[in-house]
Order: sequence, then structure tokens, then C-alpha cells
Amino acid sequence: MENNSVNGRRSAFGEETELPAVPSEENKKPTVIDTIQQLGQTSVPAGGESNIFCMTIIGQIEGHIVLPPQNKTTKYEHIIPQLVAAEQNPRIEGLLIILNTVGGDVEAGLAIAEMIASLTKPTVTVVIGGGHSIGVPIAVASSHSFIAESATMTIHPIRMSGLVIGVPQTFEYMEKMQERVVRFVTSHSRITEEQFKDLMFKTGELNRDIGTAVAGTDAVKYGLMNEVGGIGQALARLNGMIGERKSVSAGGITQ
Repeated sequence: MENNSVNGRRSAFGEETELPAVPSEENKKPTVIDTIQQLGQTSVPAGGESNIFCMTIIGQIEGHIVLPPQNKTTKYEHIIPQLVAAEQNPRIEGLLIILNTVGGDVEAGLAIAEMIASLTKPTVTVVIGGGHSIGVPIAVASSHSFIAESATMTIHPIRMSGLVIGVPQTFEYMEKMQERVVRFVTSHSRITEEQFKDLMFKTGELNRDIGTAVAGTDAVKYGLMNEVGGIGQALARLNGMIGERKSVSAGGITQ
């Protein structure tokens, strides 16, 4: 007959043996599946996995207001710490940013774009599907940008929904915010301010009769994106940039 005790199991010889320890919820390490469920993507790769950090910006960019749970969102409070971690991790030598976004919060999108632009490591963005609205500054913020041939980018003026105080200061604020977007895009791409504003205020293109949907080849023609291409071309370009950076840090460019 065996007698169970609180901390172990008593054998037939009277000796008490301990049961195998069960890991508590606090000591469990988060798995890749847990990370995907919580953040929508995997964490920064550990050593031996990859020297490139792949970041995805999909759905709607969520800002200071939490969107409904049925919305597919990218939360800027998740993206910004990951960019900082990738910049600090010596094993990460380059970043690949994949965009398929409808846009979202203007200030959150600009914050992500400024973070990408300020990284010291090589960065490449790829627009697949769509890089609309505030996704445009994020797409041009990298060292080099690609857009799929079937992808589109919607360029339109700043819009505001919900309760709006109808005073001149509100419209002045929106105009200044719009100038921030125009200034960032034109300073990080080859498109001119005149051309970008012409696309932004063009009529007859959308249901709202304002703005322009720019296709992949047209985005390159306007100077908004660098090249038409996909993941393969983006990785090849990023690996080339990483190699150039290594050769420079090793003692200069060889002739």
C-alpha cells in the first residue's frame, strides 16, 4: 500500500521520493507561438538563426486609441521596442521591413518611420499588397525600398474622424501635420514636393474624389520607391548592403 504525502510519494519501503517539479507559469519561457499570438510576429532571432531581423507592419497602424478587436492592427508600442532591441543586438546586421497596411494613426506612423530612418544598420522595406496613407512615410524611411508590381500606395491629405472642434486652430493643426508628412516623404525619397502634393490633391481618382492610388511601377517612376521587386530582390540588396558595411568597418573599401 502506498501513502501519498503533500510534497512527495512514500514507497513500500517507507522511503519518501519527491515528485518531478512542474514548472510554474512564471518560469515558463514564451514560445514562438506565444509571441506570435501576443505581438503578431516572432521575437528578435537568437544567435545562429539569422543576422537579419524581419519586421512586419500589417493591417491598421494603431495609435493612442485602441481599435476594435476584430481589426487587424500593428501596435506602435510593440514595434518601437523591437526596433531598439534590433539596433542594440550585435548579432542583427540588417532589418527587412515588410508592409501591407491600410494606414492608420498619423503620429504613430510617423514615429515608426522616424525610428526606421534613424537606425544605423542597413534597412530595406518591401511593400506587398498595399502601403497606403501613413504607410507611405514608413515605406520610404529605409535605406532602400522595394514595391511589388501588383502593390499600390494611396496618397491623400490628412483626414480626421470623430468629434472635431470647429475652430481655425484645428484646421491649422491638420495642415501643419500634413506638412510634416510631406516633408518626411520628400526628404527620404526622390519625389519632389510639387509632385507629391499633386498626387495628394488630385481629383477623380478615389471615391472621395481626392487623392491618388499609385501602382508599383508608377511609384518607382515618380521617385517614391527605389525599385520594383519582392522578397528575393530585397534580401539580395540587404545582404549586399551588409557586406559593404562590413568592408568599410574592416578598414575601408577595397579597390
